Amino acid sequence: MYVVSLTYKVPEDIVEFHLPAHVTWLQAAFDDGVFMVAGRKIPRTGGLLLSNADRASLDAALAKDPFYVNGVAEFEVMEFHANRVAPGYENLLDS
Repeated sequence: MYVVSLTYKVPEDIVEFHLPAHVTWLQAAFDDGVFMVAGRKIPRTGGLLLSNADRASLDAALAKDPFYVNGVAEFEVMEFHANRVAPGYENLLDS
């Protein structure tokens, strides 16, 4: 499983300009099964994505993100093994 941390590199008005294209890309990636969770950081300095896709699929999807293509955000991909979850989240466990 992967956590992707996005950190904005540009002023908020530039983030806002690219946000509609990013949201469209994000929905397509959800539809393709690449992501399970997405949300903004608080304070609003970027976002976080949770993925259980294979690394090649994840990297291919991230390369199409308008935030990546246009240099809006820096991306850090962290892999982890989910071996314990709260009741009701068993679908997140790695096999």
